[in-house]
Amino acid sequence: MDDINKKEASKPKELRDQNYEAKKMNSSNKSMKKKKKDLPWWVELLFVQIGLPDNLLIKILNAKKKTKDLFKKDKKPLIIFFSIITLFTYFYPLIKHAKNKLDCHKVAQNYITENKNITRINKKELKMLSINFCYGGEEIYEIENLKI
Repeated sequence: MDDINKKEASKPKELRDQNYEAKKMNSSNKSMKKKKKDLPWWVELLFVQIGLPDNLLIKILNAKKKTKDLFKKDKKPLIIFFSIITLFTYFYPLIKHAKNKLDCHKVAQNYITENKNITRINKKELKMLSINFCYGGEEIYEIENLKI
């Protein structure tokens, strides 16, 4: 009986060894498939079909590797930098519009005080007339050289 138990015990080990060998073969096939990846479409197009020099491909791949390393190593400062650039590009048109508006008000106020000869005009009225002028209003032309 001991012989029978030993034979039965040895069979699962042999099966395990066979399964291990089969898995090893499968994994080696998978690793071979990974090694035999197809070329990326841009490499295929530029360097195989068009025939660009191989030195250029090497430079591109080195730059790509350095860029990936840079992003992995300095992720936080790059995110902060791009966030600041994004904020500036978002707010620049708003700041420029506000500056142009203020410049227009200043020019309109100078025009009103110099050319219309209005004396003793209230600052609020002057501001109102300059804003109206900057937005295309024509009240400024209706004011004739009146002395208030």
